[in-house]
Amino acid sequence: MGRTLANKKEIVAGLKDSLSDAQLTFIINYEGLSVAEITDLRNRLRPVGATCKITKNTLMNIAIGDDENWQPMQDLLSDATAFLFTGEEIGAAVKAYKGFQKETKKTELRGGVMEGQALTKEQVEALGDLPTKDELYAKIAGSINALATKLAVGINEIPTGLARGMKAVSEKEE
Repeated sequence: MGRTLANKKEIVAGLKDSLSDAQLTFIINYEGLSVAEITDLRNRLRPVGATCKITKNTLMNIAIGDDENWQPMQDLLSDATAFLFTGEEIGAAVKAYKGFQKETKKTELRGGVMEGQALTKEQVEALGDLPTKDELYAKIAGSINALATKLAVGINEIPTGLARGMKAVSEKEE
């Protein structure tokens, strides 16, 4: 039984919603994956705010038809296509996918689209090498803490140094 026109319009509307919320969409070839493996991929992406959707290329083509930010995606639509929509945690989502891909060795990353720019496979993978938001927060907090510690030690050293100097002068006078 085929899909009705109303059902297809509903799918296209859902895809448009996903695209409007996405910072980056990357496209993979999911040929050869079982339902359990696709579920595993979705479960890995969910904690980092990303989703995986599988739909017909023609429906995605309709969804991106009037949005110039996603136009470069048209070149990547072929064969068995899965779309991974990422939120703010782009690096974490790419890392989650790379971990899945390393285990299954069945998917192929084709490329992605971010802010109206087409990204190659290598560029998308490079985004995965960037630190996540939490890692950046930890680095900033560590830097601030180190600065505060150095400042406290420096301020504490002034009276200590003064006391040593006074002691040395008093011992010299004796």
